[in-house]
Amino acid sequence: MSTPRTRYAPSPTGFQHVGNIRSALFPYLIAKQSGGKFILRIEDTDQTREVAGAIESLHDTLNWLGIEWDEGPDNGGPFGPYTQSERKAVYFKWVEKLLASGRAYADIRTPEELTALRDEAKAAKKPFLARDYRPHNPPEWLPGMPLRFLSEPKAYQWHDAVMGDLSAGEEAVDDFILLKSDGLPTYNFAHIVDDAEMEITHVIRGLEYIASVPKYLNLYEALNLEVPVLAHVPHIMAEDGKRKLSKRDGAKSILDYRDQGYMPEAMLNFLASMGWNDGTEQEIFSRDELIEKFSLERVQRSGARFDEQRLLWMNGYWIRSLDIDSIYTRCQDFWQANAQAHDEAYKKQVLKLVQERLKYFAELPELTNFFFEDLPVNPELISTNKQLKKLEQTELKSLLEHARIAISESDFTADDLTNRLNALLETTGQKPGILFSLIRIATTQAPFSPPLAQTMAVLGKDTVIRRIDSQLAVL
Repeated sequence: MSTPRTRYAPSPTGFQHVGNIRSALFPYLIAKQSGGKFILRIEDTDQTREVAGAIESLHDTLNWLGIEWDEGPDNGGPFGPYTQSERKAVYFKWVEKLLASGRAYADIRTPEELTALRDEAKAAKKPFLARDYRPHNPPEWLPGMPLRFLSEPKAYQWHDAVMGDLSAGEEAVDDFILLKSDGLPTYNFAHIVDDAEMEITHVIRGLEYIASVPKYLNLYEALNLEVPVLAHVPHIMAEDGKRKLSKRDGAKSILDYRDQGYMPEAMLNFLASMGWNDGTEQEIFSRDELIEKFSLERVQRSGARFDEQRLLWMNGYWIRSLDIDSIYTRCQDFWQANAQAHDEAYKKQVLKLVQERLKYFAELPELTNFFFEDLPVNPELISTNKQLKKLEQTELKSLLEHARIAISESDFTADDLTNRLNALLETTGQKPGILFSLIRIATTQAPFSPPLAQTMAVLGKDTVIRRIDSQLAVL
C-alpha cells in the first residue's frame, strides 16, 4: 500500500468532545507511525446546523493536544480547499460523470410527496427504499435541483480494519441524495469525492456509519474509485456502559478539561486507551509510544466505557511525572489571587508538597490556600473530627500549648520539626491521629494538608506560631 494518508473531517456543529477527538487521534497515529500525512477537512455542507465559533474551538482543541495536521485549513496543501463549502466546482465535476453514465437523476419531489411515499411504505409494512419509488420521467437535472444517486442494488462483502469481515444484502443499497437544492453535497456524496481527490488511504470513523457502507460501496463502483481501508470504531459508552455517551452523561468539551488544568499528555493517553491496548498490561503511554504501538487491529469491537475517574487518575500520574519547574510553568494560570504576592521559590516549595495529591491544576487554590493567607479559625474542623471531638476544650488547649512550646524552639527545618513532633507524642502520651490532627488544624485551618513537618517548614516559624495562638484564643 502507498504511504498512508488519513483524515479527520468534523462538521462545525459544536464543541469537540471525547468521541470526536478519538476519531481524530486514531488516524493521526496511523499517519505518524508510517511517515504519512494527516489531513484536516471541514465538512460544513449542512450549514443550518453550523455553530458559531465551532471551527476556532476545533483548532484550539487539536493544537492543545498537539494533533498537528499536515494539510488543511491554515496549513494549505496540494488538494485544497479543505472546507467543503468551498469545493462546489469539485463536486459538479463528479456529478457530470454520474449523469453521463446514467447513475444520477433529478428528484424534484416535495418533502410532502416524499412523506406520503414513506407513509405508503409503512402502510404496506415494508421498509421505505427510495429506489422503489423512482420518478418515471425525471426532468433534466439543472443546478438548483436536488440530485439523487441511481443505485444498482447488490449484496456486498467487505473487510473492516476494526470490525472484521462484514456483509450485507441488496436491501442495504438505496438511492440517496447527492446534491441538495442549495448546490451543496450531502455527506454521503461529498466525503467519497473528497477522499478520492485527497488520496485518502484510510477512512476511520464512528460505528454509526457502518450501516451505510453498502451504499458507499455502490457509489465507489459507479465512480470507478478504489475503496480505501475502512475502519469503524465502536462508540464511547456512558459510565454505566449501557448507552452511547452524550452531553447529559458528561461528554464535556475537551477544552473544558484543558481549562480545569488537565494535561494534554494525559488526555491523549486516556483517549487512545479507551477501546485500544497494545496487548500488555501497560496503561501509561507517551505520545511517541502511542505512535509506535498503535494499530487498528488492537481496537476492541465493543463499546469503550467512559471512566472519568480513570482520566483523573491518569492526569495525576502525569502531573507526578513532571519536575517542579515544569509544573510551575504549566500551572501559572491556576494560582489564586493571594499567591501572586509570593515569589517563585516559595510557590515551588508549595508545589513540591502538593504534587502527590494534585489531580488537576484547578485544584491548586483548594489545596494550597492556607500557604498564602491566614484563614479564619473554623471550630467545625475540631468538632467534626472523629478523635478530637471526644476531648474536652481544656485538654485540647493543654495539648496545643505543649506543642507551641516545643515548636517555638525549632530551627524549622523539616527534620528538626519531625523530631520534635515525635518527641511530643512521648511527652503527651497522645496518638498521632489526635496530636498531629490538632496541630495541623491550628496551622492550616484545612481538613487535609501535606505532611505536617514539611508544611510547617514551608509556612515558617512566625506564621505557624501566630496561627497556633489564634487557635488557642478560640479554645
